[in-house]
Amino acid sequence: MRKRRMLTLFAIAFALAQVSLASAETKSIVVASTTSAEDSGLFRHILPLFKQKTGIDVKVAARGTGQALDMARRGDADVVLVHAREAEKKFVAEGFGVKLYPVMYNDFVIIGPKNDPASITGSRHAIFALQAIKAKGAPFISRGDGSGTHIAEINLWHAAGIDIEKEKGPWYKSIGQGMGAALNMAAATGAYVLSDRGTWLSLKNKSDLVIAVEGDKLLFNQYDAILVNPAKHPHVKKELGQQFIDWLISHDGQQAIADYKIEGEQVFWPQQH
Repeated sequence: MRKRRMLTLFAIAFALAQVSLASAETKSIVVASTTSAEDSGLFRHILPLFKQKTGIDVKVAARGTGQALDMARRGDADVVLVHAREAEKKFVAEGFGVKLYPVMYNDFVIIGPKNDPASITGSRHAIFALQAIKAKGAPFISRGDGSGTHIAEINLWHAAGIDIEKEKGPWYKSIGQGMGAALNMAAATGAYVLSDRGTWLSLKNKSDLVIAVEGDKLLFNQYDAILVNPAKHPHVKKELGQQFIDWLISHDGQQAIADYKIEGEQVFWPQQH
């Protein structure tokens, strides 16, 4: 009888442990996000604060914005955090996202070598800078990966009156990689590159690179969060995903974003400030 009771108690304990484990496993979400939020170190700063507040674990899939949105279209994420407004609007209009929530912003900068072969350092005009880079055939690295930064770069070339796909020469290299890789290649080859400020600040090996152009309103860089539509993908963890978005735009989340700095310099500005 005693042995049977012990076995019964063991079975109950095991079942409770399994329920507890299953509960712990389900209290997590997948966020498909731009590489800049990951490479800049922002997630390493804010996600532990979110987990401490809610107990929800966030698994980040860092992709270029285009790939992040495609991942969400397949139902492989619960939330997206990206920075290409027109692509985001299309994503929501197609029914893949519920609503667009502005979260934060920073800016793009044009990075270049100290010897400045295109003579653009110190300018505040991105269009002039790109026209000068092309005119002088100065080396330029493009991410070429459909990311938010790549989309912004193509839009800037277009604004400068340049169809880069038709007019690029050997000076223009499209690498199909993330921001960190593009910056590293620019450092290794003495090339110009468009970067978000956060990833630039986090780059350890800046070599002879400096900020060549900043401050142009065309370099504004907006980040938004979107819950993946559970009507399209019923397995989406809509309550947990919405809880993450609500925290990002709450006072605590916005303060956490504002508090993140690299060497004393603010990286992202909260939307509600």
